[in-house]
Amino acid sequence: MNKRTYAGIPEKYTRIDDARVVLIPVPYDGTSTWQKGADKGPEAFLDASENMELFDIETRTEPYKKGVYLAPPITENTSPEKMVETVYRTTKSYINQDKFVTIFGGEHSVSIGTIRAFNECFEDLTVVQIDAHADLRPEYEGSACNHACAVYEASRNTNLIQVGIRSMDIAELDHMDENQVYFAHEIINDDDWMTDAVHQMTENVFITIDLDAFDPSIMPSTGTPEPGGLLWYEALEFLRKIFRKKNVVGFDIMELCPDENEKSSDFLAAKLYYKLLAYKFKYTGKQDDDEDED
Repeated sequence: MNKRTYAGIPEKYTRIDDARVVLIPVPYDGTSTWQKGADKGPEAFLDASENMELFDIETRTEPYKKGVYLAPPITENTSPEKMVETVYRTTKSYINQDKFVTIFGGEHSVSIGTIRAFNECFEDLTVVQIDAHADLRPEYEGSACNHACAVYEASRNTNLIQVGIRSMDIAELDHMDENQVYFAHEIINDDDWMTDAVHQMTENVFITIDLDAFDPSIMPSTGTPEPGGLLWYEALEFLRKIFRKKNVVGFDIMELCPDENEKSSDFLAAKLYYKLLAYKFKYTGKQDDDEDED
């Protein structure tokens, strides 16, 4: 039986020694508090990826030819803390092999480990969180590794920029820098928000995407769908600006909660991941100061 590869690509593009990209699946859903199922997200994402065309029309590229190594999934689930530690160690080990490391979860607590690894490996890191929820609780339900705490550590240790936020607890205001938060209800009427956000970023950027950042009209299959989210081309415009202007060192995508009867969300996640690879390899080394180009 042939070994599974990302998007069903030929095996010659999947070997760890040659691949530029590492994809780490983390099927974890240990702390979510409403709809369960994010642990099924990586499998649904991989299935959808196998049914995706591999020529990216916008960039006129085939990103998979840079090589994508599908790492063994991280299945540690004895505790949130042990999961985060395993994700941290695994992510850091691949970064240290000079790979462009990407992670697909799983609930958003997984990002505590990924961000910790990237912050140790890259100087002066900006974390761009694209999300419906602030996720800034220091701890929740007895753990600092809860999904509601996904970027609290990043808010203390990195330059955190939050985009699309439209749900939070009042206590999270104490941990939030509102000058670097782009609330969903505000950006809808602000033509300059993308440019302003990019200007606040340092050179090295890690992107963490909770799929509930998207409006549930296009992304219903997530644990806590919130009305009023980002739409597809709006999100891509912002992401394209980041990749053109900054050195994106890695990214993760979280919180796909698949529904057997609704496959469009799985496919959105697959296309989003592939778009990010396309932007990475199209724009690396080609930063452009012309804001009007987008």
